[in-house]
Amino acid sequence: MEKNPVYEIPANEYNKKLAEALKQIPEFQQPEWSLFVKSGVAKKRPPQEEDFWHKRAASILRQIYTHKTVGVNRLKTRYGSKQNRGMKPEKFKKGSGKIIRTILQQAEKAGLLEKKNEPGKRAGRCLTEKGKELLENIKFDNNSKIAKSVSPKTAKEANEVQSVQELNITDKIE
Repeated sequence: MEKNPVYEIPANEYNKKLAEALKQIPEFQQPEWSLFVKSGVAKKRPPQEEDFWHKRAASILRQIYTHKTVGVNRLKTRYGSKQNRGMKPEKFKKGSGKIIRTILQQAEKAGLLEKKNEPGKRAGRCLTEKGKELLENIKFDNNSKIAKSVSPKTAKEANEVQSVQELNITDKIE
């Protein structure tokens, strides 16, 4: 059975790779107004990252993949945060619905999502076959950021080679 990269790859690594793939799709363009709006009521300033829009879109698509059908309100709760109210205790506030809604509309236009509203079931948006295919085709190269275990014998040999090299350097200096 083939491993599913959505679950196998760490979320932050996967979202970076998916964001790069979304930059290639012409429907996912960051609107001008997004440079001036906060990502939620609890935030003090707008996001400062250059590719915030694509990273958030990648994160939203991954959420929809893992939870099957998701609406704007659930995503607002997912991307909310605690608001600092000075001396009063912090209080949870939902994230910006406009950003989420616009990203979902862009994904629908690209053919990655579709609206779903069946009686007796959860309403919201779910991935199309094209969307699932895009998310499952994100590959992870094994050389990046995976720690390779070093056996003690190899480490000992590496230390010996380093000490020999240091001796050679000191001989050349003298």
